[in-house]
Amino acid sequence: MPTALITGITGQDGSYLAEFLLAKGYQVVGMVRRSSTVTFERIQHIQDEIALVQGDLHDQSSLMVVLEEYQPDEIYNLAAQSFVMTSWSQAVLTGEVTALGVTRLLEAIRSVTPEARFYQASSSEMFGKVVEVPQRETTPFYPRSPYGVAKVYGHWITVNYRESYNMFAVSGILFNHESPRRGLEFVTRKISDGVARIKLGQTNELRLGNLEARRDWGFAGDYVEAMWLMLQQDKPDNYVIGTAETHSVREFCEIAFGCVGLNYQDHVIQDPRYYRPAEVDLLVSDPIKARETLGWRQKMGFKELVEMMVEADLRQAKC
Repeated sequence: MPTALITGITGQDGSYLAEFLLAKGYQVVGMVRRSSTVTFERIQHIQDEIALVQGDLHDQSSLMVVLEEYQPDEIYNLAAQSFVMTSWSQAVLTGEVTALGVTRLLEAIRSVTPEARFYQASSSEMFGKVVEVPQRETTPFYPRSPYGVAKVYGHWITVNYRESYNMFAVSGILFNHESPRRGLEFVTRKISDGVARIKLGQTNELRLGNLEARRDWGFAGDYVEAMWLMLQQDKPDNYVIGTAETHSVREFCEIAFGCVGLNYQDHVIQDPRYYRPAEVDLLVSDPIKARETLGWRQKMGFKELVEMMVEADLRQAKC
């Protein structure tokens, strides 16, 4: 039975990945940061099937203790300060966790479990002010937020350790991936939750930022399979993961409100408070390498994803 360590297991991606690996017969170890407010809501249904251990990307010694105890075959680094808007108000914290935290983990792996295979969660936000459309593995980075900058560091330090120490370290450049488990601070979940509450008469408006921003949105449950496939290859490499389609926030609103028979224009208010200091206008992937090398392709379409999120939030709002 192979052992996999997942940092950030209580997040959206961590919960789906844990489910996926359990189904594959893995022993799953989830690293959680010591906190009085940690929530296990996303993994509550599988909590008895996984081992939870305390560790922190701020503290390299705690990472080494975890690696020494469990000797994982695969390590998935999904932990980060991952909310883009917060990265402007907490830029140093974002750098400490999302950038330097990767280095601390790689150093711990190099010292304790150098044969382990390592996955780094990179982000399409690294492309930022895009220099070519669509974006692929060779597209230059131009991050437009402290979060994007930190992810660029994490990406390149992963490549550097792979080339310097012959480690099996891969970087998955994932485009936006959503689900009913997405945090409420993210625009997609903010919309689906807002639609549910408006439909049920709990509120009457939804305040958003730039409705014209375009993203490549897929289902998080599909994307965790790509993470696993990257670690099953003969050689480590970087892969772009996405749908190769782009949709605007406005389109997301139109479909989401349409699910409940409402017109988004009657309820959505554009609020300057939610505009980014430096906007990323267009992100769309070219996942041909992942399709050809990994054999990966998303299963859920955009409209189906939006409808699933709205339906889930309607059920939750009724409780």
